[in-house]
Amino acid sequence: MTIFDNVPIHLNRLIQNIKYALTGIKDLLLHHRNAQIQAGVAVLVLIVSALLPLQTMEWAVILLCILIVMALEAMNSALEYLTDLVSPDYHPLAGKAKDMAAGAVLLASIGSVIIGLLLLGPKIWSLCSF
Repeated sequence: MTIFDNVPIHLNRLIQNIKYALTGIKDLLLHHRNAQIQAGVAVLVLIVSALLPLQTMEWAVILLCILIVMALEAMNSALEYLTDLVSPDYHPLAGKAKDMAAGAVLLASIGSVIIGLLLLGPKIWSLCSF
């Protein structure tokens, strides 16, 4: 008997789906080097941001950038797993699919860096100016 025995069935499904999603995030962070690097950069950005006087909208934009990059990295990793499953041997279309998914992560990362520089750069510069 668990604490979920008296919970309606649709809520149990929701809880199970959340468990599956958390398992995927755990796999992403434990086994994918690029995701680990991106998570480390995200933590650094959050620490720096916490030390700066940011408005609510600036926080929202920074968090959205972080979440978009991490979500795309998760999708990229999922596509790589699936591609490896259905095409264990090299196939040019499998390579194109993987390259395109990686390109999406790169585009989001570049955009996030530019947005981060626009939002945080002037605030950091004003602290460093003499």
